[in-house]
Amino acid sequence: MLDTLILSRIQFAANISFHILFPTITIALAWIIVFFKLRYDQTNNPVWMRAYRFWVKVFALTFALGVVSGITMSFQFGTNWPGYMARVGNIAGPLLGYEVLTAFFLEATFLGIMLFGIKRVPSKVHTFSAFVVAVGTTLSAFWIIALNSWMQTPSGFEMRDGVAFPESWLAIIFNASFPYRLIHMLLASGLTAAFFVAGISAYRILKGDTKRAPRLALKTGLVLAAVFIPIQIFVGDLHGLNTFKYQPQKVAAMEGLWETEKGAPLLLFAIPDGEKKTNHFEIAIPKMASLILTHDLNGEVKGIEAFPNDHPPVAPVFFAFRIMIGMGLLMLTVAWGGCYLLWRRKELPRWALKTLVAMTFAGWVATLAGWYVTEIGRQPWLVTGVLKTADAVTKIPPSHVGFSLTLYLTVYVILLFAYIHTLKVMALKSVKVEEFETEEPRAGGNLTNLPKSTQESSKGDSHE
Repeated sequence: MLDTLILSRIQFAANISFHILFPTITIALAWIIVFFKLRYDQTNNPVWMRAYRFWVKVFALTFALGVVSGITMSFQFGTNWPGYMARVGNIAGPLLGYEVLTAFFLEATFLGIMLFGIKRVPSKVHTFSAFVVAVGTTLSAFWIIALNSWMQTPSGFEMRDGVAFPESWLAIIFNASFPYRLIHMLLASGLTAAFFVAGISAYRILKGDTKRAPRLALKTGLVLAAVFIPIQIFVGDLHGLNTFKYQPQKVAAMEGLWETEKGAPLLLFAIPDGEKKTNHFEIAIPKMASLILTHDLNGEVKGIEAFPNDHPPVAPVFFAFRIMIGMGLLMLTVAWGGCYLLWRRKELPRWALKTLVAMTFAGWVATLAGWYVTEIGRQPWLVTGVLKTADAVTKIPPSHVGFSLTLYLTVYVILLFAYIHTLKVMALKSVKVEEFETEEPRAGGNLTNLPKSTQESSKGDSHE
């Protein structure tokens, strides 16, 4: 039987894995929606409104699941990890509070206007509401990444009788790893949303949707992905260098390096053996790891042996890192290839559309792999140098944690299936809805100003 610590860690991993799926989409999707609305305001082309109205419904569905799963995350700090809030609650509490205020009060309030105010408020007010929701999603990410980064590279506090007290909130928020993690996460969200939009749009086209709206959305997603991928690679390299400086034991696990070496090789593949402290079936590029991490072919990279009893498990970090990199390269290939085909042919062939459908949730795979590198790579610490994971766990019996874990997993599987099925139904339903003609008279940015014949069409639009 697994003990309480392992079960609690599995439960937290399950909760955060499920929860992060939805904010990863909504953070960037909110800005894509703003783009669609601005394009409608600028051109008065109803096709942009069609794209806006479909994707704002998808956003609302995704946002709702993100909020619900986020609440269960907060509960766990009290039920499974009481030592965490007891030791660092003076810092974690306010940061989590700011995130809640942002998500529930700022985003949720203006989301109502986004969803139900299109015919009830002036167009500028409606566009402003979409902008505020997008700002709110980004601010939510800001506060969560600030807390997570502080747990990785804590600063700006002092310990009194075993409890952390803030000394400088600027130092706490803008800690050493925060800028890299925030930009890396925002770009990851951008890529996730880009492939999400392109994939669902490709699915609609494959199902016979001949309208312009899904084609505009597909093009938007592909272009965003093609632009973000190289930037993410650059930022990821900077993030890796920052991790090498402040968390070298995590980098040692990522590289599968057991002993400190000068001229360390870059392992393309290996099977780490934690018991024998060696790797099997290595495929390596000599000295490349040293070149990447130190910018010197003979630079020194510390191995796991330099951190006795203070390093993460190697195998999960090693494989998660390679899954993240591999998925990133695949996304780069698909995005650039798709943009090239659009440029040459104006339309994507069926095989390319099917590829995009298969890549709809590619961002989820890359993001989860990256988070596993981040979170498992911090072990055995919950807050680096301040609080070990084993010291924060609850004292309740393993059977109780196992029961709640089973319930969580059951509910999450059902919700995930329901979410994907609902997206499919929404996409298929939108195929049957007629699209506005681009020659329609100006609406002045307000759908209630449309001529009678167009108003009848707009009523059908609500059934998309």
